[in-house]
Amino acid sequence: MEETKGEQINSPFKKDLILREELAIQRTFLANQSTFLSFLRSSMYFLVAGLSVNKLVDGNEAVIFEYILFVISGLLLVVGIINYFRNHKKIKQSEIHIGDYKLKYEKVE
Repeated sequence: MEETKGEQINSPFKKDLILREELAIQRTFLANQSTFLSFLRSSMYFLVAGLSVNKLVDGNEAVIFEYILFVISGLLLVVGIINYFRNHKKIKQSEIHIGDYKLKYEKVE
């Protein structure tokens, strides 16, 4: 049997597919947050390394190395923030497609 465009589909199998898609979106959100926290953690490691270099080594080379570590820390933080919001926007856009299919598979009351 062929289904017409306006016909409602009330199959548990199809509803499971929608649920799987929603859960996949939620996992993707969590993965995006985890990636951002990894960038933040790495940035903080470089910041702490930059702060401790000055205490461990004396001289002008230590100050230069300290500033290099500060710059790397800042760049990691900025890249992490940009990456997070770019991926967040893509995830939100892909979430819209699930809602389109929901109307087709669920009975509208």
